[in-house]
Amino acid sequence: MFAEKAPSNAPEWSVSDLAGALKRTLEDAFGHVRLRGEVSGYRGPHSSGHAYFCLKDQNARIDAVIWKGSFARLKIRPEEGMEVIATGRITTFPGSSKYQIVIDTLEPAGIGALMALLEERRRKLNAEGLFAQERKRPLPFLPRVIGVVTSPTGAVIRDILHRLEDRFPRRVLVWPVRVQGDTCASEVAAAIRGFNALEPGGRIPRPDVLIVARGGGSIEDLWGFNEEIVVRAAAESAIPLVSAVGHETDTTLIDYASDRRAPTPTGAAEMVVPVRVELMAAVNDLSRRHMEATLRLVERRRSDLRATARALPTPEALFSPKRQRLDLAAAKLYPALARNARGHEERLLKVARQLAHVSPVANVARMRARLDAVGPRPHNAVCRSILLREESLKQIGRRLVVSREALLRAERTRLAQGHELTRRVAERLVPALQGQIARKADRLEAVSKLFDSLNYKSVLKRGFALVRDADGQPLNSAEAVLDGQALVLEFADGKADATGGRIGSRPRVAKPKLVAAEEQGALF
Repeated sequence: MFAEKAPSNAPEWSVSDLAGALKRTLEDAFGHVRLRGEVSGYRGPHSSGHAYFCLKDQNARIDAVIWKGSFARLKIRPEEGMEVIATGRITTFPGSSKYQIVIDTLEPAGIGALMALLEERRRKLNAEGLFAQERKRPLPFLPRVIGVVTSPTGAVIRDILHRLEDRFPRRVLVWPVRVQGDTCASEVAAAIRGFNALEPGGRIPRPDVLIVARGGGSIEDLWGFNEEIVVRAAAESAIPLVSAVGHETDTTLIDYASDRRAPTPTGAAEMVVPVRVELMAAVNDLSRRHMEATLRLVERRRSDLRATARALPTPEALFSPKRQRLDLAAAKLYPALARNARGHEERLLKVARQLAHVSPVANVARMRARLDAVGPRPHNAVCRSILLREESLKQIGRRLVVSREALLRAERTRLAQGHELTRRVAERLVPALQGQIARKADRLEAVSKLFDSLNYKSVLKRGFALVRDADGQPLNSAEAVLDGQALVLEFADGKADATGGRIGSRPRVAKPKLVAAEEQGALF
Protein backbone atom coordinates (compact mmCIF):
# COMPACT_ATOMS: atom_id res chain seq x y z
CA MET A 1 0.00 0.00 0.00
CA PHE A 2 1.21 3.55 -0.84
CA ALA A 3 1.45 6.03 1.96
CA GLU A 4 -0.99 8.88 1.59
CA LYS A 5 0.56 12.38 1.25
CA ALA A 6 -0.51 15.20 3.54
CA PRO A 7 -2.81 17.69 1.82
CA SER A 8 -1.08 20.97 0.67
CA ASN A 9 -2.53 24.44 1.10
CA ALA A 10 -0.59 25.87 -1.97
CA PRO A 11 -3.04 27.43 -4.47
CA GLU A 12 -3.49 25.77 -7.83
CA TRP A 13 -2.60 27.85 -10.94
CA SER A 14 -3.73 27.32 -14.48
CA VAL A 15 -1.07 27.68 -17.15
CA SER A 16 -2.73 30.82 -18.52
CA ASP A 17 -3.02 32.41 -15.08
CA LEU A 18 0.64 31.73 -14.29
CA ALA A 19 1.77 33.08 -17.69
CA GLY A 20 -0.30 36.23 -17.19
CA ALA A 21 1.06 36.76 -13.67
CA LEU A 22 4.66 36.39 -14.88
CA LYS A 23 3.96 38.83 -17.74
CA ARG A 24 2.58 41.48 -15.35
CA THR A 25 5.43 40.98 -12.88
CA LEU A 26 8.10 41.37 -15.60
CA GLU A 27 6.48 44.45 -17.12
CA ASP A 28 5.99 46.10 -13.72
CA ALA A 29 9.58 45.39 -12.63
CA PHE A 30 11.32 46.66 -15.78
CA GLY A 31 8.95 48.76 -17.87
CA HIS A 32 10.90 50.71 -20.50
CA VAL A 33 14.61 49.88 -20.86
CA ARG A 34 17.51 50.84 -23.12
CA LEU A 35 19.26 47.73 -24.31
CA ARG A 36 22.59 47.55 -26.14
CA GLY A 37 23.39 44.53 -28.29
CA GLU A 38 24.13 43.10 -31.71
CA VAL A 39 21.32 42.35 -34.21
CA SER A 40 21.14 38.62 -34.98
CA GLY A 41 18.78 36.55 -37.15
CA TYR A 42 17.26 39.55 -38.97
CA ARG A 43 15.66 38.57 -42.29
CA GLY A 44 13.68 41.71 -43.04
CA PRO A 45 10.10 42.56 -42.11
CA HIS A 46 7.54 39.76 -42.02
CA SER A 47 4.65 39.68 -44.51
CA SER A 48 2.53 41.24 -41.76
CA GLY A 49 4.93 44.21 -41.55
CA HIS A 50 6.35 43.25 -38.13
CA ALA A 51 10.07 42.49 -37.69
CA TYR A 52 11.41 39.65 -35.53
CA PHE A 53 15.06 39.12 -34.58
CA CYS A 54 17.39 38.81 -31.53
CA LEU A 55 19.75 41.08 -29.63
CA LYS A 56 22.85 39.39 -28.27
CA ASP A 57 26.20 40.00 -26.64
CA GLN A 58 29.03 37.60 -25.80
CA ASN A 59 27.08 35.82 -23.02
CA ALA A 60 23.33 36.06 -23.65
CA ARG A 61 20.60 36.84 -26.14
CA ILE A 62 17.03 38.13 -26.03
CA ASP A 63 14.22 37.96 -28.57
CA ALA A 64 13.13 41.30 -30.05
CA VAL A 65 10.09 42.40 -32.02
CA ILE A 66 9.25 45.69 -33.76
CA TRP A 67 5.59 46.19 -34.56
CA LYS A 68 4.61 47.48 -38.00
CA GLY A 69 3.76 51.01 -36.85
CA SER A 70 7.05 51.44 -34.95
CA PHE A 71 9.07 49.92 -37.82
CA ALA A 72 7.85 52.63 -40.22
CA ARG A 73 9.01 55.38 -37.82
CA LEU A 74 12.57 54.07 -37.28
CA LYS A 75 15.40 56.37 -38.29
CA ILE A 76 17.64 53.44 -39.17
CA ARG A 77 16.65 49.92 -40.21
CA PRO A 78 18.13 46.95 -38.35
CA GLU A 79 20.75 44.96 -40.25
CA GLU A 80 22.46 41.68 -39.48
CA GLY A 81 25.48 42.20 -37.22
CA MET A 82 24.71 45.89 -36.44
CA GLU A 83 25.40 47.02 -32.88
CA VAL A 84 22.43 49.10 -31.74
CA ILE A 85 20.81 50.66 -28.71
CA ALA A 86 17.16 49.64 -28.54
CA THR A 87 14.55 51.40 -26.41
CA GLY A 88 11.41 49.47 -25.55
CA ARG A 89 9.55 47.47 -22.93
CA ILE A 90 10.22 44.00 -21.61
CA THR A 91 7.33 41.56 -21.85
CA THR A 92 6.65 37.85 -22.30
CA PHE A 93 5.04 35.77 -25.01
CA PRO A 94 2.89 33.17 -23.21
CA GLY A 95 2.56 31.04 -26.35
CA SER A 96 6.20 29.90 -26.09
CA SER A 97 7.13 30.79 -22.46
CA LYS A 98 9.75 33.33 -23.60
CA TYR A 99 10.48 36.89 -22.62
CA GLN A 100 11.23 39.52 -25.24
CA ILE A 101 11.69 43.24 -25.81
CA VAL A 102 9.17 45.21 -27.85
CA ILE A 103 11.29 47.93 -29.49
CA ASP A 104 9.98 51.44 -29.99
CA THR A 105 13.15 53.22 -31.19
CA LEU A 106 16.47 52.02 -32.55
CA GLU A 107 19.75 53.88 -32.88
CA PRO A 108 23.34 52.85 -33.64
CA ALA A 109 25.63 52.24 -30.70
CA GLY A 110 27.88 55.26 -31.17
CA ILE A 111 29.38 57.05 -34.16
CA GLY A 112 31.87 54.21 -34.73
CA ALA A 113 29.10 51.68 -35.24
CA LEU A 114 27.32 54.07 -37.59
CA MET A 115 30.48 54.55 -39.65
CA ALA A 116 31.06 50.77 -39.72
CA LEU A 117 27.51 50.28 -40.96
CA LEU A 118 28.04 52.98 -43.59
CA GLU A 119 31.27 51.36 -44.80
CA GLU A 120 29.69 47.92 -44.93
CA ARG A 121 26.77 49.26 -46.96
CA ARG A 122 29.14 51.11 -49.30
CA ARG A 123 31.12 47.91 -49.99
CA LYS A 124 27.93 45.95 -50.64
CA LEU A 125 26.50 48.46 -53.14
CA ASN A 126 29.88 48.90 -54.81
CA ALA A 127 30.11 45.14 -55.29
CA GLU A 128 26.77 45.31 -57.13
CA GLY A 129 28.26 47.85 -59.57
CA LEU A 130 26.06 50.79 -58.54
CA PHE A 131 29.12 53.05 -58.13
CA ALA A 132 30.85 51.98 -61.38
CA GLN A 133 32.36 54.84 -63.35
CA GLU A 134 31.00 53.57 -66.67
CA ARG A 135 27.44 54.02 -65.38
CA LYS A 136 27.88 57.79 -65.01
CA ARG A 137 26.52 59.99 -67.82
CA PRO A 138 27.56 63.51 -68.88
CA LEU A 139 25.36 66.43 -67.89
CA PRO A 140 23.49 68.32 -70.65
CA PHE A 141 25.22 71.54 -71.67
CA LEU A 142 22.12 73.72 -71.39
CA PRO A 143 19.09 71.97 -69.88
CA ARG A 144 15.66 73.36 -70.61
CA VAL A 145 14.11 72.13 -67.32
CA ILE A 146 15.93 71.43 -64.02
CA GLY A 147 14.38 69.21 -61.35
CA VAL A 148 15.34 69.89 -57.72
CA VAL A 149 14.66 67.44 -54.86
CA THR A 150 14.96 69.32 -51.57
CA SER A 151 13.00 71.00 -48.80
CA PRO A 152 10.94 73.92 -50.13
CA THR A 153 11.36 75.93 -46.93
CA GLY A 154 15.15 75.83 -46.45
CA ALA A 155 17.89 78.11 -47.66
CA VAL A 156 19.12 75.50 -50.14
CA ILE A 157 16.39 76.06 -52.73
CA ARG A 158 16.84 79.84 -52.48
CA ASP A 159 20.61 79.52 -53.06
CA ILE A 160 20.02 77.31 -56.09
CA LEU A 161 17.42 79.63 -57.60
CA HIS A 162 19.60 82.71 -57.03
CA ARG A 163 22.64 81.05 -58.61
CA LEU A 164 20.60 79.91 -61.62
CA GLU A 165 19.18 83.42 -62.01
CA ASP A 166 22.67 84.92 -61.94
CA ARG A 167 24.21 82.44 -64.39
CA PHE A 168 21.47 81.37 -66.83
CA PRO A 169 17.77 81.49 -65.90
CA ARG A 170 16.09 78.13 -66.55
CA ARG A 171 12.74 76.60 -65.68
CA VAL A 172 12.95 74.83 -62.29
CA LEU A 173 10.62 72.12 -60.94
CA VAL A 174 10.88 71.54 -57.16
CA TRP A 175 9.76 68.25 -55.62
CA PRO A 176 9.30 69.02 -51.92
CA VAL A 177 10.68 66.38 -49.53
CA ARG A 178 11.87 66.11 -45.94
CA VAL A 179 15.67 66.16 -45.91
CA GLN A 180 15.91 64.83 -42.34
CA GLY A 181 13.90 62.42 -40.22
CA ASP A 182 12.20 59.06 -40.45
CA THR A 183 10.56 59.53 -43.88
CA CYS A 184 13.46 61.35 -45.54
CA ALA A 185 14.83 58.33 -47.47
CA SER A 186 11.48 57.14 -48.82
CA GLU A 187 10.44 60.67 -49.89
CA VAL A 188 13.74 61.36 -51.69
CA ALA A 189 13.63 57.99 -53.50
CA ALA A 190 9.99 58.60 -54.48
CA ALA A 191 10.88 62.07 -55.80
CA ILE A 192 13.72 60.73 -58.00
CA ARG A 193 11.49 57.99 -59.39
CA GLY A 194 8.63 60.45 -59.82
CA PHE A 195 10.72 62.80 -61.98
CA ASN A 196 11.82 59.81 -64.09
CA ALA A 197 8.20 58.70 -64.49
CA LEU A 198 7.18 61.96 -66.20
CA GLU A 199 6.45 61.53 -69.91
CA PRO A 200 8.50 63.68 -72.34
CA GLY A 201 6.25 66.29 -73.91
CA GLY A 202 3.57 65.85 -71.24
CA ARG A 203 1.60 68.46 -69.36
CA ILE A 204 4.37 68.61 -66.74
CA PRO A 205 7.72 68.85 -68.58
CA ARG A 206 10.28 66.19 -67.79
CA PRO A 207 13.55 67.62 -66.37
CA ASP A 208 16.78 67.27 -68.34
CA VAL A 209 18.88 67.10 -65.15
CA LEU A 210 18.12 66.48 -61.44
CA ILE A 211 19.67 68.06 -58.33
CA VAL A 212 19.30 66.35 -54.93
CA ALA A 213 20.32 68.99 -52.40
CA ARG A 214 20.52 69.52 -48.65
CA GLY A 215 22.51 71.73 -46.32
CA GLY A 216 25.22 70.59 -43.94
CA GLY A 217 24.72 68.60 -40.73
CA SER A 218 25.90 65.69 -38.63
CA ILE A 219 26.12 62.14 -39.92
CA GLU A 220 22.82 61.37 -38.20
CA ASP A 221 21.17 64.33 -39.94
CA LEU A 222 22.47 63.17 -43.34
CA TRP A 223 21.72 59.49 -42.74
CA GLY A 224 18.63 59.47 -44.96
CA PHE A 225 20.90 59.97 -47.99
CA ASN A 226 22.89 56.87 -46.99
CA GLU A 227 19.84 54.60 -47.12
CA GLU A 228 19.89 51.84 -49.72
CA ILE A 229 16.54 52.88 -51.22
CA VAL A 230 17.91 56.36 -52.04
CA VAL A 231 21.16 55.01 -53.52
CA ARG A 232 19.31 52.53 -55.74
CA ALA A 233 16.87 55.20 -56.93
CA ALA A 234 19.81 57.47 -57.86
CA ALA A 235 21.58 54.64 -59.71
CA GLU A 236 18.40 53.68 -61.62
CA SER A 237 17.63 57.28 -62.67
CA ALA A 238 17.50 57.71 -66.45
CA ILE A 239 17.90 61.49 -65.97
CA PRO A 240 21.46 62.68 -65.17
CA LEU A 241 21.61 63.40 -61.42
CA VAL A 242 23.80 65.79 -59.39
CA SER A 243 24.13 65.19 -55.65
CA ALA A 244 24.67 68.26 -53.45
CA VAL A 245 24.22 66.94 -49.91
CA GLY A 246 25.98 68.73 -47.05
CA HIS A 247 29.16 70.77 -47.20
CA GLU A 248 32.27 69.96 -49.21
CA THR A 249 33.66 67.68 -46.49
CA ASP A 250 30.39 65.71 -46.08
CA THR A 251 30.16 62.50 -48.07
CA THR A 252 27.08 60.28 -48.41
CA LEU A 253 26.40 57.16 -50.46
CA ILE A 254 24.24 59.06 -52.94
CA ASP A 255 27.41 60.93 -53.96
CA TYR A 256 28.89 57.65 -55.25
CA ALA A 257 25.75 56.65 -57.19
CA SER A 258 25.07 60.09 -58.77
CA ASP A 259 26.47 61.15 -62.13
CA ARG A 260 28.21 64.20 -60.62
CA ARG A 261 28.90 65.30 -57.02
CA ALA A 262 28.75 69.00 -56.13
CA PRO A 263 30.52 70.33 -53.02
CA THR A 264 27.52 72.53 -52.17
CA PRO A 265 24.01 73.17 -53.52
CA THR A 266 25.31 76.41 -55.04
CA GLY A 267 28.06 74.44 -56.77
CA ALA A 268 25.41 72.09 -58.17
CA ALA A 269 23.62 75.06 -59.76
CA GLU A 270 26.91 76.19 -61.30
CA MET A 271 27.50 72.68 -62.72
CA VAL A 272 24.18 72.31 -64.53
CA VAL A 273 24.12 75.67 -66.40
CA PRO A 274 26.83 77.85 -67.95
CA VAL A 275 27.21 81.63 -67.36
CA ARG A 276 24.90 83.37 -69.81
CA VAL A 277 27.06 86.49 -70.23
CA GLU A 278 30.19 84.42 -70.83
CA LEU A 279 28.27 82.18 -73.24
CA MET A 280 26.94 85.20 -75.19
CA ALA A 281 30.45 86.70 -75.32
CA ALA A 282 31.87 83.41 -76.54
CA VAL A 283 29.12 83.16 -79.18
CA ASN A 284 29.77 86.72 -80.36
CA ASP A 285 33.51 86.10 -80.54
CA LEU A 286 32.97 82.88 -82.50
CA SER A 287 30.55 84.68 -84.83
CA ARG A 288 33.08 87.47 -85.47
CA ARG A 289 35.89 85.00 -86.08
CA HIS A 290 33.65 82.98 -88.38
CA MET A 291 32.73 86.06 -90.43
CA GLU A 292 36.38 87.13 -90.76
CA ALA A 293 37.43 83.63 -91.79
CA THR A 294 34.62 83.53 -94.36
CA LEU A 295 35.66 86.86 -95.88
CA ARG A 296 39.29 85.80 -96.05
CA LEU A 297 38.28 82.54 -97.72
CA VAL A 298 36.10 84.32 -100.30
CA GLU A 299 38.90 86.75 -101.16
CA ARG A 300 41.43 83.96 -101.52
CA ARG A 301 39.10 81.95 -103.74
CA ARG A 302 38.45 85.07 -105.88
CA SER A 303 42.23 85.59 -106.40
CA ASP A 304 42.66 81.90 -107.27
CA LEU A 305 39.82 82.14 -109.79
CA ARG A 306 41.37 85.17 -111.53
CA ALA A 307 44.76 83.44 -111.74
CA THR A 308 43.19 80.31 -113.14
CA ALA A 309 41.15 82.29 -115.67
CA ARG A 310 44.35 84.00 -116.99
CA ALA A 311 46.00 80.61 -117.51
CA LEU A 312 43.07 79.22 -119.56
CA PRO A 313 43.27 79.40 -123.44
CA THR A 314 40.78 81.46 -125.52
CA PRO A 315 37.74 79.76 -127.09
CA GLU A 316 39.11 80.42 -130.59
CA ALA A 317 42.33 78.62 -129.76
CA LEU A 318 40.39 75.72 -128.33
CA PHE A 319 37.97 75.26 -131.25
CA SER A 320 40.25 75.97 -134.28
CA PRO A 321 41.97 72.53 -134.38
CA LYS A 322 38.69 70.78 -133.81
CA ARG A 323 37.00 72.71 -136.64
CA GLN A 324 39.86 71.89 -139.05
CA ARG A 325 39.69 68.20 -138.19
CA LEU A 326 35.94 68.29 -138.80
CA ASP A 327 36.39 69.80 -142.27
CA LEU A 328 38.96 67.16 -143.26
CA ALA A 329 36.70 64.37 -142.03
CA ALA A 330 33.72 65.78 -144.00
CA ALA A 331 35.83 65.84 -147.20
CA LYS A 332 36.76 62.17 -146.78
CA LEU A 333 33.27 61.03 -145.79
CA TYR A 334 31.45 61.23 -149.16
CA PRO A 335 33.94 59.04 -151.19
CA ALA A 336 34.07 56.56 -148.34
CA LEU A 337 30.27 56.29 -148.28
CA ALA A 338 30.15 55.65 -152.07
CA ARG A 339 32.80 52.90 -151.82
CA ASN A 340 31.00 51.31 -148.94
CA ALA A 341 27.67 51.29 -150.85
CA ARG A 342 29.27 49.65 -153.89
CA GLY A 343 30.86 46.96 -151.76
CA HIS A 344 27.56 46.14 -150.07
CA GLU A 345 25.80 46.02 -153.48
CA GLU A 346 28.33 43.47 -154.83
CA ARG A 347 27.93 41.26 -151.76
CA LEU A 348 24.14 41.44 -152.11
CA LEU A 349 24.27 40.29 -155.76
CA LYS A 350 26.56 37.39 -154.84
CA VAL A 351 24.18 36.24 -152.12
CA ALA A 352 21.22 36.52 -154.52
CA ARG A 353 22.97 34.23 -157.03
CA GLN A 354 23.64 31.71 -154.26
CA LEU A 355 20.04 31.79 -153.14
CA ALA A 356 18.80 31.15 -156.67
CA HIS A 357 20.26 27.60 -156.49
CA VAL A 358 18.54 26.79 -153.19
CA SER A 359 15.25 28.58 -153.74
CA PRO A 360 12.00 26.62 -153.00
CA VAL A 361 10.99 26.65 -156.67
CA ALA A 362 14.27 25.01 -157.70
CA ASN A 363 13.96 22.43 -154.89
CA VAL A 364 10.38 21.52 -155.90
CA ALA A 365 11.46 21.09 -159.55
CA ARG A 366 14.34 18.79 -158.57
CA MET A 367 12.08 16.67 -156.32
CA ARG A 368 9.43 16.37 -159.08
CA ALA A 369 12.11 15.18 -161.55
CA ARG A 370 13.33 12.55 -159.10
CA LEU A 371 9.74 11.37 -158.49
CA ASP A 372 9.12 11.02 -162.22
CA ALA A 373 12.30 8.97 -162.54
CA VAL A 374 11.14 6.53 -159.83
CA GLY A 375 7.80 5.72 -161.63
CA PRO A 376 5.78 2.59 -160.58
CA ARG A 377 8.65 0.86 -158.83
CA PRO A 378 7.43 1.51 -155.24
CA HIS A 379 3.98 0.05 -156.02
CA ASN A 380 5.50 -3.10 -157.50
CA ALA A 381 7.83 -3.48 -154.52
CA VAL A 382 4.92 -3.21 -152.07
CA CYS A 383 2.91 -5.87 -153.96
CA ARG A 384 5.88 -8.25 -153.99
CA SER A 385 6.36 -7.70 -150.22
CA ILE A 386 2.70 -8.52 -149.56
CA LEU A 387 2.89 -11.76 -151.55
CA LEU A 388 6.03 -12.83 -149.70
CA ARG A 389 4.43 -12.15 -146.32
CA GLU A 390 1.30 -14.13 -147.31
CA GLU A 391 3.37 -17.16 -148.33
CA SER A 392 5.35 -16.96 -145.08
CA LEU A 393 2.16 -16.87 -143.02
CA LYS A 394 0.78 -19.96 -144.81
CA GLN A 395 3.96 -21.92 -144.06
CA ILE A 396 3.80 -20.89 -140.40
CA GLY A 397 0.14 -22.03 -140.24
CA ARG A 398 1.01 -25.47 -141.62
CA ARG A 399 3.82 -25.84 -139.09
CA LEU A 400 1.48 -24.87 -136.26
CA VAL A 401 -1.10 -27.56 -137.30
CA VAL A 402 1.59 -30.25 -137.32
CA SER A 403 2.93 -29.13 -133.94
CA ARG A 404 -0.55 -29.11 -132.40
CA GLU A 405 -1.21 -32.71 -133.55
CA ALA A 406 2.12 -33.89 -132.11
CA LEU A 407 1.43 -32.12 -128.80
CA LEU A 408 -2.03 -33.70 -128.49
CA ARG A 409 -0.64 -37.17 -129.15
CA ALA A 410 2.08 -36.70 -126.49
CA GLU A 411 -0.48 -35.45 -123.93
CA ARG A 412 -2.79 -38.45 -124.57
CA THR A 413 0.16 -40.86 -124.08
CA ARG A 414 1.14 -39.13 -120.80
CA LEU A 415 -2.44 -39.31 -119.45
CA ALA A 416 -2.67 -43.02 -120.28
CA GLN A 417 0.62 -43.71 -118.46
CA GLY A 418 -0.59 -41.77 -115.41
CA HIS A 419 -3.87 -43.72 -115.33
CA GLU A 420 -2.01 -47.02 -115.42
CA LEU A 421 0.32 -45.92 -112.62
CA THR A 422 -2.62 -44.84 -110.46
CA ARG A 423 -4.32 -48.18 -110.96
CA ARG A 424 -1.24 -50.15 -109.88
CA VAL A 425 -0.74 -47.93 -106.78
CA ALA A 426 -4.40 -48.39 -105.77
CA GLU A 427 -4.06 -52.17 -106.02
CA ARG A 428 -1.08 -52.08 -103.57
CA LEU A 429 -2.62 -49.46 -101.21
CA VAL A 430 -5.70 -51.48 -100.10
CA PRO A 431 -3.74 -54.47 -98.62
CA ALA A 432 -1.22 -52.11 -97.00
CA LEU A 433 -4.00 -50.06 -95.35
CA GLN A 434 -5.73 -53.17 -94.05
CA GLY A 435 -2.47 -54.44 -92.55
CA GLN A 436 -1.84 -51.08 -90.86
CA ILE A 437 -5.35 -51.06 -89.32
CA ALA A 438 -4.85 -54.61 -88.00
CA ARG A 439 -1.56 -53.65 -86.33
CA LYS A 440 -3.12 -50.56 -84.71
CA ALA A 441 -6.02 -52.64 -83.38
CA ASP A 442 -3.64 -55.21 -81.84
CA ARG A 443 -1.64 -52.43 -80.16
CA LEU A 444 -4.81 -50.76 -78.84
CA GLU A 445 -5.98 -54.05 -77.32
CA ALA A 446 -2.62 -54.54 -75.61
CA VAL A 447 -2.63 -51.03 -74.17
CA SER A 448 -6.24 -51.50 -72.94
CA LYS A 449 -5.29 -54.68 -71.12
CA LEU A 450 -2.28 -52.90 -69.54
CA PHE A 451 -4.53 -50.00 -68.41
CA ASP A 452 -7.03 -52.40 -66.87
CA SER A 453 -4.23 -54.14 -64.97
CA LEU A 454 -2.86 -50.78 -63.65
CA ASN A 455 -6.25 -49.10 -62.88
CA TYR A 456 -6.80 -48.74 -59.13
CA LYS A 457 -10.50 -49.62 -59.54
CA SER A 458 -9.47 -53.14 -60.48
CA VAL A 459 -7.72 -53.29 -57.11
CA LEU A 460 -10.86 -51.97 -55.39
CA LYS A 461 -12.82 -54.89 -56.89
CA ARG A 462 -10.52 -57.29 -54.99
CA GLY A 463 -11.68 -55.82 -51.60
CA PHE A 464 -9.45 -52.77 -51.13
CA ALA A 465 -10.56 -49.17 -50.42
CA LEU A 466 -9.14 -45.66 -51.27
CA VAL A 467 -8.95 -43.19 -48.35
CA ARG A 468 -9.41 -39.45 -49.01
CA ASP A 469 -9.74 -36.44 -46.71
CA ALA A 470 -12.63 -33.95 -46.79
CA ASP A 471 -10.93 -31.98 -49.61
CA GLY A 472 -10.67 -35.08 -51.78
CA GLN A 473 -6.89 -35.50 -51.38
CA PRO A 474 -5.66 -39.14 -51.10
CA LEU A 475 -4.05 -40.21 -47.76
CA ASN A 476 -1.19 -42.68 -48.16
CA SER A 477 -0.12 -43.29 -44.50
CA ALA A 478 -1.53 -43.49 -40.97
CA GLU A 479 0.62 -40.48 -39.99
CA ALA A 480 -1.46 -38.32 -42.29
CA VAL A 481 -4.71 -39.16 -40.46
CA LEU A 482 -5.73 -36.75 -37.67
CA ASP A 483 -7.82 -37.72 -34.67
CA GLY A 484 -11.48 -37.02 -35.44
CA GLN A 485 -10.77 -36.10 -39.04
CA ALA A 486 -13.57 -36.67 -41.56
CA LEU A 487 -12.60 -39.28 -44.14
CA VAL A 488 -14.12 -40.56 -47.37
CA LEU A 489 -13.69 -44.28 -48.24
CA GLU A 490 -14.01 -45.18 -51.88
CA PHE A 491 -14.95 -48.86 -52.72
CA ALA A 492 -15.45 -50.52 -56.04
CA ASP A 493 -19.20 -50.00 -55.90
CA GLY A 494 -19.34 -46.52 -54.23
CA LYS A 495 -18.13 -44.19 -51.40
CA ALA A 496 -18.71 -44.06 -47.62
CA ASP A 497 -18.00 -41.47 -44.87
CA ALA A 498 -15.76 -42.30 -41.84
CA THR A 499 -14.04 -40.59 -38.90
CA GLY A 500 -10.28 -40.96 -38.37
CA GLY A 501 -8.84 -42.39 -35.15
CA ARG A 502 -5.51 -44.06 -34.41
CA ILE A 503 -5.22 -47.28 -32.34
CA GLY A 504 -2.57 -47.45 -29.61
CA SER A 505 -1.16 -43.93 -30.16
CA ARG A 506 -1.56 -40.49 -28.66
CA PRO A 507 -3.96 -38.19 -30.54
CA ARG A 508 -2.18 -35.56 -32.66
CA VAL A 509 -3.10 -31.94 -32.86
CA ALA A 510 -4.50 -31.06 -36.24
CA LYS A 511 -2.37 -28.78 -38.35
CA PRO A 512 -2.74 -27.81 -41.99
CA LYS A 513 -0.77 -30.04 -44.27
CA LEU A 514 -0.83 -30.26 -48.05
CA VAL A 515 -0.58 -33.89 -49.20
CA ALA A 516 0.38 -34.47 -52.81
CA ALA A 517 -0.57 -37.89 -54.19
CA GLU A 518 -1.32 -39.43 -57.52
CA GLU A 519 -4.83 -40.38 -58.54
CA GLN A 520 -4.15 -44.04 -57.62
CA GLY A 521 -3.33 -43.02 -53.90
CA ALA A 522 -2.40 -45.40 -51.07
CA LEU A 523 -4.57 -48.49 -50.47
CA PHE A 524 -5.05 -50.53 -47.27
